[in-house]
Amino acid sequence: MLAGLGRQVQSSGLLAQEAIDTALAALRRFRALCDILQVRRIWAIATAACRDARNGYLFIAEAERICRTKISILSGRREAQLTAQGIVSGIYKPDGIVGDLGGGSLELIDVRGTRVGSGVTLPLGGLALQDLAGRSLKKAEKIVEGALDDVPLLKYGDGRTLYAVGGTWRALARLHMWQTGYPFHVMHNYRIGSRDALEFSRLVHHVDTETLSKIEVVNAARRPLLAYAALVMEHLVRTIRPKEVVFSVLGVREGLLYTLLNARECARDPLISAAADLNVLRSRSPRHGEDLIGWTDRFLASSGLDETSDECRLRHAACLLADIGWRAHPDYRGEQAMNIIAHGAFVGIDHPGRAYLALSVYFRHAGLSEDELSPRLRELATTRILDRARVLGAAMRVAYILTTGEGGVLPKTPLQVKRGKLVLKLPGFFGKLASERLARRLSQLARLVGREAAFEI
Repeated sequence: MLAGLGRQVQSSGLLAQEAIDTALAALRRFRALCDILQVRRIWAIATAACRDARNGYLFIAEAERICRTKISILSGRREAQLTAQGIVSGIYKPDGIVGDLGGGSLELIDVRGTRVGSGVTLPLGGLALQDLAGRSLKKAEKIVEGALDDVPLLKYGDGRTLYAVGGTWRALARLHMWQTGYPFHVMHNYRIGSRDALEFSRLVHHVDTETLSKIEVVNAARRPLLAYAALVMEHLVRTIRPKEVVFSVLGVREGLLYTLLNARECARDPLISAAADLNVLRSRSPRHGEDLIGWTDRFLASSGLDETSDECRLRHAACLLADIGWRAHPDYRGEQAMNIIAHGAFVGIDHPGRAYLALSVYFRHAGLSEDELSPRLRELATTRILDRARVLGAAMRVAYILTTGEGGVLPKTPLQVKRGKLVLKLPGFFGKLASERLARRLSQLARLVGREAAFEI
């Protein structure tokens, strides 16, 4: 719920009573839901509006009484650090400047991998900027220019990435998605090139928001702030000169949760962890997914196909997800598995990476033809992604007809390129598994890697 606590703080120094009432009503509902779910512990934080308003402490006291827990009022620097940790937790190998645009403030901080720099906070949140400028976009532009001129951090973003966090920036990205006909409506890791982001932001802040094409996809409560968010985005892109803008659904809340994890949990790959969980939940034999990783490792290493470390990581995730559609009707397993993967709540993966995972498992179930493939998903895939997904899908087709999805078989039946041939070894008892159907699938895979197929029995 958008309470708008920061709406009048800059001009009056106080939280507006209407906003307080809205926020407290939302907290009462939240506390009731927590009681229904028997939640034992709540971590609660407050940000710019509550730390800047003179009556913020009164609001916090009443909110603590309702929630029955202590609420921490974050400093601007701490808020920036937690936002950066949210990016670290959900973006694979981030490198750039994180910008978190809230209602009351804009936090900026540098992030390189898991290293987080010192953050700064500016009174450029949508509500704060609207308030400071007296609802004048011309005045708002001068305020933004003046504020960003004095931020040394922004000099280190050239050619890197601007990670955009915050609901109004996500609304801006959603509008861009729909106006450009982007085929995939998953917000996390949505990417816009620097020039496109600059031109689109300039357009949004110079015209009447309600006249924009597809404006109906933006929540009505956020539309009045869209021009201010676009104004801040425009000047940030112009100042930082990033190679692209990446939108994240993870921010300060997820960053707080991430800091509560131990070092071992923080070191886990979020994509592989999520794929492993889904493998346990939905596959016939979770062990088979693990077997498939090692089996395809050996195959790829001997095949002569080059594979980057990022591609290897995606292949491992695809192996863990390969059998999650087995309970569906055979005619629709490929389609259902593809949709689950493409639209799943995964982080640590970009949109082309999602396409690779979904296509690999689709080809494993539906065959290697593209005739019935979703054109929207196909649009996200480069030629390389499509080719690699087809190779992995073909390898999976060999593996599953050989094992029927049972763990323990693949380690004993290795697939490798030997002396110019793609050889499937079937020692001892496993020689009985050789069949015409298995031979056809092996030959399909062999053609994709430019080899001849052979059994070694």
